[in-house]
Amino acid sequence: MVLYTTPFPNSCLSALHAVSWALIFPCYWLADRLLASFIPTTYEKRQRADDPCYLQLLCTVLFTPVYLALLVTSLPFALLGFLLWSTLQSARRPYVYSRLEDKGPAGGAALHSEWKGTGPGKSFCFATANLCLLPDSLARLNNVFNTQARAKEIGQRIRNGASRPQIKIYIDSPTNTSISAASFSSLVSPQGSDGVARAVPGSIKRTASVEYGGRHPSDEAANGLASGDPAEGGSLEDACIVRISGDEGGRPPEAVDPPSGGQARNGAGGGPRGQTPNQSQRDGDSGSLGSPSASRESLVKARAGADGGSGEPGANSKLPYKSSVAKKAAVRRRRHPDEAFDHEVSAFFPANLDFLCLQEVFDKRAAAKLKDQLHGYFEYILYDVGVYGCHGCCSFKCLNSGLFFASRYPIMDVAYHCYPNGRSSDSLASKGALYLKVQVGNTPHDQRIVGYISCTHLHALPEDSDIRCEQLNMLQDWLADFRKSTSSSSTANPEELVAFDVVCGDFNFDNCSSDDKLEQQHSLFTRYKDPCRLGPGEEKPWAIGTLLDKDGLYDEEVCTPDNLQKVLESEEGRREYLAFPSSKSPGGGQKGRKELLKGNGRRIDYMLHGEEGLCPDWKAEVEEFSFITQLSGLTDHLPVAMRLMVSAGEEEA
Repeated sequence: MVLYTTPFPNSCLSALHAVSWALIFPCYWLADRLLASFIPTTYEKRQRADDPCYLQLLCTVLFTPVYLALLVTSLPFALLGFLLWSTLQSARRPYVYSRLEDKGPAGGAALHSEWKGTGPGKSFCFATANLCLLPDSLARLNNVFNTQARAKEIGQRIRNGASRPQIKIYIDSPTNTSISAASFSSLVSPQGSDGVARAVPGSIKRTASVEYGGRHPSDEAANGLASGDPAEGGSLEDACIVRISGDEGGRPPEAVDPPSGGQARNGAGGGPRGQTPNQSQRDGDSGSLGSPSASRESLVKARAGADGGSGEPGANSKLPYKSSVAKKAAVRRRRHPDEAFDHEVSAFFPANLDFLCLQEVFDKRAAAKLKDQLHGYFEYILYDVGVYGCHGCCSFKCLNSGLFFASRYPIMDVAYHCYPNGRSSDSLASKGALYLKVQVGNTPHDQRIVGYISCTHLHALPEDSDIRCEQLNMLQDWLADFRKSTSSSSTANPEELVAFDVVCGDFNFDNCSSDDKLEQQHSLFTRYKDPCRLGPGEEKPWAIGTLLDKDGLYDEEVCTPDNLQKVLESEEGRREYLAFPSSKSPGGGQKGRKELLKGNGRRIDYMLHGEEGLCPDWKAEVEEFSFITQLSGLTDHLPVAMRLMVSAGEEEA
């Protein structure tokens, strides 16, 4: 399949579109700024209360007449541009594909050639997040602002979290059931004498805050690798393991050589020290991972390559980082006694993140800024997904779908469908489903190993359960058609082996609200497994909501990744800063409520995986699941991440 790298099939149409948008943009920008000046966020309200001579209020009074005059002047040009723009949308393609050509030898082609479908298996990490990158006036309705700056900062944080070095720390303490401020992806079991990772009875695994002074892949591509630095792929795939004894003798932690052949997973934690909302972090903020100092809560520090049991330096002894164990606060157990995988609230996106699915990236300029930042880590990106005007859907669309996809592995096929049953304000956006087929490996017999990923954003109005159920039906039907149309295999001649099938996105319903019972019982949840769900209306005890109480986004207790993580690890903090079902929290907020709120908030961002249609000899199981706080102050949703381990059945026999 040919992937579209431009929104229009020829340069002439692209030029006409550029002219039409140039006529529209001044009016659009002025209207957006004018409306935004009258919709203050809670952060701005506090600034006005603290400073009676607040500069922004003065600017609003002075510039409002100017904005109005310019807006009226630009209207005739905008009308002419709109007529041209809407006519061109019938020829517009449903997405734009971008590939970073100079990724180097560690790019996606090298990644998918590494796995042959044999051996102990391979893990793949997925993440999804709703970013609320709307025009600024609309974003303020969700209590976030400065969309362009937020897009750049979000891209930097995701890239930094995913590309940090690999650290694994074990706490040998049978009585310590806490976890540190860290990323789940650093967790692997120590290897036995046969080289196979094994669980350690009686020990609790903890990840640690990380200080990383290394360069980003884009920097290495531009400047070359310095002598002694690890290669781009190697820095992410190798790991240093630090084992901390449970004894209280005060011995320094011991560095253990990384296991050979195992896939590394890295840890991190300790969010930034504090910052102005929606602004870039400065040096010393661990959330941006450019910090020259460790987390302020570090109690134990270890240097990679310290003396280990073998007497030889580890493979990563030259990595410029330190590790630390964060102070124990109000924390959650990592693993429920009956749970088969690890789970946590993490201050960072997981390291070695392979696939990223985003929603509400509506603003085209913000999408371009986000793309530029994420290309420092992801080689393949799809953005500006959706349709405009009356093309492809029943009602006129002013906004695209808001879907955005980034991958480290090559994209083979893409399909997008717009939901035709949107209603009210939701019908103005071309919400729909994005389907992708990616290549993740090749067998020794030259069979392609592929995976399917579906990203969607369902109808938002809470009273329209029937519309969401119809959209879930369409989601499954379109996925079946996509798999059938893109499969080059047959039972007699399997040219492709399917490793995973993942569905994710913002479903706009939760599994605990009485008003969402219809969606909770949908057949999608019988075909796909939800790692956080026990059944309709019943969540697993460790699962938490992903929708934040928007009125508290800028409170000091939650304005940094580290702070938000600690708050969400306590039941009291979750009651205070997560959004709960409307029937349990009239008015939308929980602040000041004295009655006990049951549950852990509204989980409307989902990550599901299927087992039907996979290679019969393979098994895909969840290894780790995480709720991520790294985007605190930048969006009103919590990103979620899941790591799947795909292994051959005979390997487990």
